[in-house]
Amino acid sequence: MNDNTKNTETKSALAGQTPDKCNTTEKTAQLDQVRTDATNEALTTNQGVKISDNQNSLKAGVRGSTLLEDFILREKITHFDHERIPERIVHARGVGAHGYFQAYEGNERFTKAGFLTDPTIQTPIFVRCSTVQGPRGSADTVRDIRGFAIKFYTQEGNFDLVGNNAPVFFIQDGIKFPDFVHAVKPEPHTEVPTGGSAHDTFWDFVSLVPESAHAVMWAMSDRAIPRNLRSIQGFGVHTFRLIDAHEKARFVKFHWTPKQGVHALVWDEAQKLAGKDPDFHRRDLYEAIEQGIYPEWELGVQIIEEEDEMSFDFDLLDPTKLIPEELVPITPLGKFVLNRNVDNFFAETEQIAFCPGHIVPGIDFSNDPLLQARLFSYTDTQLSRLGGPNFHQIPINKPVCPFHNHQRDAMHQSEIHKGQASYQPNSIDNNWPIEVPVATQNGGFESYQERVDGHKIRQRSESFSDHFSQARLYYQSLAPHEQKHVVDAYTFELSKVKRQHIREREVQSILANIDTDLAQQVGKNLGIKVPDLAENFKHAMIEKSERLSMQAFIPEDIKGRKIAVLIHDNVNAESVRTIQNWVMKEKVIAHLLTPMPAPVKGMRDEEITSDGMQKAEPSIAYDAVIIVDGDNSNMVSADGVTKHYLLEAYKHLKPMVFLGDKSALLDQLELSPDEGTLIQDDFRHVAEKLKHLLRHHRIWSREALIEAIPA
Repeated sequence: MNDNTKNTETKSALAGQTPDKCNTTEKTAQLDQVRTDATNEALTTNQGVKISDNQNSLKAGVRGSTLLEDFILREKITHFDHERIPERIVHARGVGAHGYFQAYEGNERFTKAGFLTDPTIQTPIFVRCSTVQGPRGSADTVRDIRGFAIKFYTQEGNFDLVGNNAPVFFIQDGIKFPDFVHAVKPEPHTEVPTGGSAHDTFWDFVSLVPESAHAVMWAMSDRAIPRNLRSIQGFGVHTFRLIDAHEKARFVKFHWTPKQGVHALVWDEAQKLAGKDPDFHRRDLYEAIEQGIYPEWELGVQIIEEEDEMSFDFDLLDPTKLIPEELVPITPLGKFVLNRNVDNFFAETEQIAFCPGHIVPGIDFSNDPLLQARLFSYTDTQLSRLGGPNFHQIPINKPVCPFHNHQRDAMHQSEIHKGQASYQPNSIDNNWPIEVPVATQNGGFESYQERVDGHKIRQRSESFSDHFSQARLYYQSLAPHEQKHVVDAYTFELSKVKRQHIREREVQSILANIDTDLAQQVGKNLGIKVPDLAENFKHAMIEKSERLSMQAFIPEDIKGRKIAVLIHDNVNAESVRTIQNWVMKEKVIAHLLTPMPAPVKGMRDEEITSDGMQKAEPSIAYDAVIIVDGDNSNMVSADGVTKHYLLEAYKHLKPMVFLGDKSALLDQLELSPDEGTLIQDDFRHVAEKLKHLLRHHRIWSREALIEAIPA
């Protein structure tokens, strides 16, 4: 059995792996697991020499100098010195997981790609989500666009779908990518800020580059502070082609839509989580998968026939534009599920190499000028990060199908090639490996035969010149609370800009061209006069697109939502059991949080184990809060941590359940009851209402009341 065959079998087996949800005993056993690859094995050097003493270096006498001849010390230190590789220039902060993709029936109408047309196979995938600006050590919850990249290990080769959680990008031509990244990165004289865009160089650039206006609007919206990585949409950004078995091509835009709904943090939560739990997103994804709550997305495409390419009021090749779903609905192609965490972060998540140029027969590129530059850039950057052109041999990057060619040697070559002929044609090895004609079954790849006719020229197409109508469409499609958050985000970000002329240019030259109301609100907050440019507005083909608002993505269930259950000594244990039974039925994650990590006692002296203490597991990490009744009113009323917990949950618009006598806390905390504050003696009587509120994520009607609540 060769390495390629083993790799295929291993990844195929893992793709369909569905471990049972862990109970408490199993979780404890997992934490106590030891390394199985080294059990009963001697400690050795990398050359296999057994080591007798791993505690002391070789010295000239017990107090003498260390000897250079200590090859064990030198190997160990040398390897340690080189453990780190250059981090990604962008998308350095990321987290990944394994899973599988399974196609729906009927896709052969659009493509000949095997993994999209055979619904009987589960194609292994690896998904990596990331922030753009910050380094590896930055926080998860900063305001930023998220990268969302998928590697499909298909039987025809690897296909990398490298996208974002926004459908548009900041620039139209790849030649501007270094400028954009230099502008958004920390400023060179201070290396500040880490992980954010609220600084002069970013806003200087985008206020001078109007084509960025649409993507900046997405970055200022709630999309840029997702609740977790399980609830983000994904977009391929660029226009691609699908090619069918008859070599007919269609333009497509890729979409991946979460079954978990699309949810965001509120800004105050995002900032506090960055300090209290900078690993919040990666921890959430890891724990959900470990508990058997597997995130799932539906992969689909918007399909545009070639003859309809010019039928829109924008150019399909312009990556700063999207196609409203009212004009072109999404056609579902299949689903993908994440069901296995990585075994080693560095070997898998850090060394995974995504390249948009990795495609398979049935998929091809368009002439999008940003995509064209990415086809070169991604492969080029892997040469620096991963030490040369053999990065495809690293296990996480290795195809599951056999691969054979005449490429040889270079750094980190791990294949031992046989035969004398490393060229083609050859007669020494009977001319193997050879080309596969396109016309044969499972034929070779052939680029789509698009006619190309034009002068060599450095010029932007006039069809790329409208920079504001889709930014206006996006803003006007948002729910009122989402629009308010956009205003707040622009205000916050621009308040961090030190140069007044940059603030004024963004408001007067960019926002005033997008939406008068938006510009006036931000201008008023910053003390900037706003010209009325409404008469010059160019309007998009439609005025609003419902699917651009996060409100359009309400999940069918609440699987994977997180609830904090606050309990104290003398708690009503029966209420706790009722909640736990409901949690198991709904596949919700609930933590019993106590004043201290020690167990608490029920009213009948039952011992109830704590899942964590309230001070260490803040409300910002949960989607709802339940405070349980019991014979402990005085104790709870005197607990400042609990009262702060409830204040923050209320401030952050969370659903809250007050059982029994705990409803008195509303008056004590001077909180106004609303549709999201559920008061009941028996949890069973509010369970369905809580489920409804969790599906809708926040109590947006409460937002107008929270300004009076102290921070």
